[in-house]
Amino acid sequence: MRISDLAAEAGVTVKAVRYYEAQGLLKPRREANGYRAYEADDVVVVREVKALLSLGLTAEQTYPFIECLRAGNERADVCPASLTAYRTRIADVDRRIAELTDLRARLTDLLIDAESWRMKQL
Repeated sequence: MRISDLAAEAGVTVKAVRYYEAQGLLKPRREANGYRAYEADDVVVVREVKALLSLGLTAEQTYPFIECLRAGNERADVCPASLTAYRTRIADVDRRIAELTDLRARLTDLLIDAESWRMKQL
């Protein structure tokens, strides 16, 4: 299938498919005329990458999932490396939550202090 067909079937743009290819996530064969030719399995790969990117993983962090699919697994997340990637992303989210919780507490303290000061001035 051609790149536009792959993009349409997977629900992404042609630009996204080219980006995934540049990142090494897709390896289309080239036809005699130089056009990229994709297989039906590439639709599954592109959908998986799109879903993983929506969870905040980077293109590089999707490699274990794609390798898991290419190894013949029905799911991209059943291989040990995929599970490790999930754990790493969860740890990143937990760190970010802690940072945001701390930031919220500091902002709340500043707001309370400012409101208290303002009330004393009235």
